Amino acid sequence: MKTRKDRRMAEQTKTGKRKKKFTIVPYLFIAPNFIGFLIFILLPVLVSLVVAFTDFNIFKGLEGSKFVGIKNFTDMFNDVWFRAALKNNVIYTLGTIPALICGSIVLAAVLNDKVFCKTVLRVMIFIPYISSVVAVSSVWILILNPSQGILNNLLRSIGITDPPGWLGDPHWALAAMIIIGIWLGLGYNTIIYMSGLQSVPQDLYEAARIDGASGIQIFFRVTVPMLQNTTFFLLITNIISSFQVFGQINIMTNGGPGTATTVLAHYIYRAGFSYHKMGYASAMAWFLLMIIFLVTVFQWKFQKKHEDDM
Repeated sequence: MKTRKDRRMAEQTKTGKRKKKFTIVPYLFIAPNFIGFLIFILLPVLVSLVVAFTDFNIFKGLEGSKFVGIKNFTDMFNDVWFRAALKNNVIYTLGTIPALICGSIVLAAVLNDKVFCKTVLRVMIFIPYISSVVAVSSVWILILNPSQGILNNLLRSIGITDPPGWLGDPHWALAAMIIIGIWLGLGYNTIIYMSGLQSVPQDLYEAARIDGASGIQIFFRVTVPMLQNTTFFLLITNIISSFQVFGQINIMTNGGPGTATTVLAHYIYRAGFSYHKMGYASAMAWFLLMIIFLVTVFQWKFQKKHEDDM
């Protein structure tokens, strides 16, 4: 015979699961973070969207501002500085991303193998990423000094009599920023790839070796395909960070010489806080947001299509 407990459980099964008692405790734990998100992130983002359609000036305030519609957005494409900043940002992205992805995956594969002082090398590679951008920029200013810098002295020692002026040369300043960007991001990308390598089944490597595959063939036929999800993640994060590059450019060149190293994030800052055109700066910030969003969606769709075809 069924006991009273069995009958009660049978009734609960028929009527559905018993409703859980509501408790506010979990919500209290997430409330500080949620409130901070609302006040310091969501609210400013919404305010910036409103400001983007006005001629808001930090000295006039909201009362002294007027609605200008899409004027700020149309003015961007007539602005020589904005076009130069957008061009430089694209060049910076195209210059850093391939080098970061290719260099870090090769470095991760080497460090993941049996090498001497593996732990020390990992730490050395990762240090630039966690270092202060002010300290890093100050060191690179000394390295790239055209007359007394280590780099140009090295180039002179190997026979290059007229080395680049780097930060003071409009033709080389952006190239210097690209080199520094690669140096800064290489450690982070390498560590992420090394984490991804831990999930690759060793059976695949053993099977490839048994079939007579060389080290290069194993790398391109096993390692690279198995790390495609990691590569997808790093592509998105690196593109986002490349369009948000600001610190080293603000410290080392301030966007110069001329417009040589002016990028979108730096020009947005200058428009808002140097020229006091907050409405125009907000419009450019939303334009930058849309670029990042569209690139991310395109990559997401491409990755999904690639996975479906496999």
